[in-house]
Amino acid sequence: MRRSKPRAAKARADLCEARTDLESLNKEVEAAEHRLESIDPDCLLEANEKLVLTTLRVQADADVCARTLEEVSRSAGFDVLTELPNRELFLDRFTQAIANAKRHGGRLALLFVDMNNFKTVNDTLGHSIGDRVLKQAACCMTSALRGIDTASRHGGDEFLILLTDISHASDAVPVAEKVATTLGIPFRIGDHVIRMTASIGICVYPEDGDTPGLLIDRADAAMYRAKRSQDDCFAFHTELADSDVDHAYTASAAVQNPVVIQYDVAVAEHERRIGELREANEQLVMAALSAQELQAAAERSQARQKEVLALVAHELRNPLTPLGIAASMLHGSDAKDLTRMQQIIEQQVTHMARLVGDLLDLSRSSTGKLRLHFRKMPLSGIVDDVVSACRPTMDTRLQHFRIQLPSQPITLEVDPIRLVQILCNLLDNASKYTPDGGEISLAACLEDEKVVIRVADNGIGISPQALGSVFELFAQDAHATGFNGQGLGIGLAVVKELVESHGGTVSVYSAGVGLGSEFVLSLPLLPDAARGRRVA
Repeated sequence: MRRSKPRAAKARADLCEARTDLESLNKEVEAAEHRLESIDPDCLLEANEKLVLTTLRVQADADVCARTLEEVSRSAGFDVLTELPNRELFLDRFTQAIANAKRHGGRLALLFVDMNNFKTVNDTLGHSIGDRVLKQAACCMTSALRGIDTASRHGGDEFLILLTDISHASDAVPVAEKVATTLGIPFRIGDHVIRMTASIGICVYPEDGDTPGLLIDRADAAMYRAKRSQDDCFAFHTELADSDVDHAYTASAAVQNPVVIQYDVAVAEHERRIGELREANEQLVMAALSAQELQAAAERSQARQKEVLALVAHELRNPLTPLGIAASMLHGSDAKDLTRMQQIIEQQVTHMARLVGDLLDLSRSSTGKLRLHFRKMPLSGIVDDVVSACRPTMDTRLQHFRIQLPSQPITLEVDPIRLVQILCNLLDNASKYTPDGGEISLAACLEDEKVVIRVADNGIGISPQALGSVFELFAQDAHATGFNGQGLGIGLAVVKELVESHGGTVSVYSAGVGLGSEFVLSLPLLPDAARGRRVA
């Protein structure tokens, strides 16, 4: 009984304490209800809107931070300039690929690519152009690879290409050739066109090594061996990397040393137009020859008529080249280029209109000579027109062209259209029979009241047997036809006719086959005699 009393006393104390707490809570609830009744509902709504907007802003900021973090994490493994995997990411992928190949008994190939003479681009055009060249090189390599392969910028102008899952060492050859071919395609940067070449070293896992560092070093050594070679653009590390691979490969895409050229013409369109006209001329020749055989009684008359038609047809073809160039440049040209192209088109259209008029007047011409319209013209202006028409063709063949004119101005009294045609024929002839990368020059000087113009080249030259007949109609040197079979042997005959129409002379010199040639054109400053015979 005594023990129950303390428990009851404790229970009563707890009950009193609970009642006290309940009364305190009731007072707090009443105070809260009072405060809630005093708050304006609009204020609650505004606070709620602010809370929602703040939540949305925080979420948007969180998304931006997440994307930024993702981009930073991604860019940490890629080269800033080329956007290719950098050295660290490439080594990580290379290590994983080796582990996977080791596990499944597979093969890998590593290509070490070094840009040839890249320092020349930086030194001559500047580092900004050099950076754009590296970006283009990265695009070329990426386009030449499969989706499972990896290209990386190793440093400077050096790149690494990892080929995974190959069966034989020879599988690396088409890739190396494709890379060399893609790099060799000219591309334009501003006013310049760059043609790149590369030296490529190849090594194979597991034959040439089993670690990334060793394979890279051996591919680097193979690259230097390819660079020392005059014929090959790539080389393997070992003398015989596989039983079916001969390592004395010469890539079909190997091209000349990289040069910077002016590039203002769509070559494919130009060649297509010239090819169509050439085919038409060839059909015309065959038809004329057949007619001569069938009409023996009129052989001399038809032969003369054929010569006149051939000359006019050749003249009608000449303006098509600058017209095609101007047409191909119309898209994306600025105002200055459009003005220049308009001048070219107007000049050539005028030329063609005169040629068609001459063709209609042939029935009234007893000599078969085309009419000349003499006027005074500066030699420099004529040379500028010739360069505009001929330079693109020489540039596409990477030929070096030099011009040398006298320091004092020279004024000629000539038919400017015909003189441009003469010089264009000579320069086109020099370009056609000069190998890619060759030298062509045009020089002029005054000698005894005459202007002497020399067009020279270091091309295939002229054989002694053909030297005396190069200006005859349809005459062609056998070894020249083997080098470049285009043309009907009309151009130089046209040159001789037009030069003599100006009262001048033209001659040719060559030391023999392979030793180049030089055409010497001599024109009087005031061709009075020629004017009396030729001007209509």
